[in-house]
Amino acid sequence: MPQPSFAQAFAASRRQVALWVESAPVQQFIIVLILLNAFLIGLETEGLILEAHQPFFEGLDAIILVIFVAEIAAKVYGFGLGFFRSGWNTFDFMIVVFSVLPASGSLVILRTLRILRTLRLLKKVPKLRLIIDALVKSIPSIGWIAGLLLLVFYVFAIIGTNLFGQAFPDWFGSLGRTMYTLFQVMTLESWSMGISRPVMEKFPYAYLFFIPFILIATYTALNIFIAVVVNAMNEIHKMEEEAHSDPAHLEGKDFILNDNFLLEKKLEQLEGELIEIKSLLRQALSSSASHSGQNTPSTLDAHTG
Repeated sequence: MPQPSFAQAFAASRRQVALWVESAPVQQFIIVLILLNAFLIGLETEGLILEAHQPFFEGLDAIILVIFVAEIAAKVYGFGLGFFRSGWNTFDFMIVVFSVLPASGSLVILRTLRILRTLRLLKKVPKLRLIIDALVKSIPSIGWIAGLLLLVFYVFAIIGTNLFGQAFPDWFGSLGRTMYTLFQVMTLESWSMGISRPVMEKFPYAYLFFIPFILIATYTALNIFIAVVVNAMNEIHKMEEEAHSDPAHLEGKDFILNDNFLLEKKLEQLEGELIEIKSLLRQALSSSASHSGQNTPSTLDAHTG
């Protein structure tokens, strides 16, 4: 049985580390630490509590940060450069880096940026990650919705400025003011008693302007936006279900899907086959040499005889 080479032992150790750091107990422990860290940062906003227990807070914060750094280091060791192929992994890495960098800066900046660690929950909790992935996937469609909304704003802003600009210069005196007023109307913030009714007292037909705008800009655009995000969530959920049904995923090791580990696995198989072939060749050559050595004297005797 050939002894494993250093490369094989190194690859095996990386797989073990990757398995351990991605295991459910470790990840659940990290989630608890993230929540605990967020809770402590909230407590530190209370001046009296911070003043009374500042050494305790600083010590516990340092311990949590060391654990976060150790987790990221273990993942980088286990997955190699393939770790950074995932956008979520890169995001997680940057959050931890930003948590470490301000240590040499002012205390105010340090305390402010530490809350960024809470954002790691976006990666750790699958449901939150699904929502963020859906929003990112929806960005192109959301861009088109925003373009449509901007066009609606522009058209209604021109109409509103021409119709109501002279009577209500503070709200409709210019294109910019009108667009800002329309934005307030779109959010339904005091649009009826604060804007539309005063305008309708002077222009009774103004409801023909405000109601269509609200229907288009608020309800229609909002429903389209929700539909786009929900559709993206369904697509991502379907992709995840297909990935989970993949035999490679059923082994329960996400890192196996990583190209680095697949390549290492193939290289290990090839290396093992080469070692076996070399061993067989040595045995064959040794057997051939010994057989040749045994036959040589008899052959010489035959010739001399």
